[in-house]
Amino acid sequence: MEMPKITLRAARVNADLTQVEAAKAMRKTKQTIVNWESGASSIKYTDLVKLSELYKIPIDNLLIPEHK
Repeated sequence: MEMPKITLRAARVNADLTQVEAAKAMRKTKQTIVNWESGASSIKYTDLVKLSELYKIPIDNLLIPEHK
């Protein structure tokens, strides 16, 4: 059975991380995490790989908002 796509925010919450904790683990600012989750800025593929590992979810199952 294929896992459904979930938002970056949902993946972070499911990983039991705050935006601050995710930012620290990624070596980014909290605002960067906020921007990624809202689609205010795009995510580099290398950062997406790191998020996938941090949140323990395959990249294919992450719903990435379009950059506005």
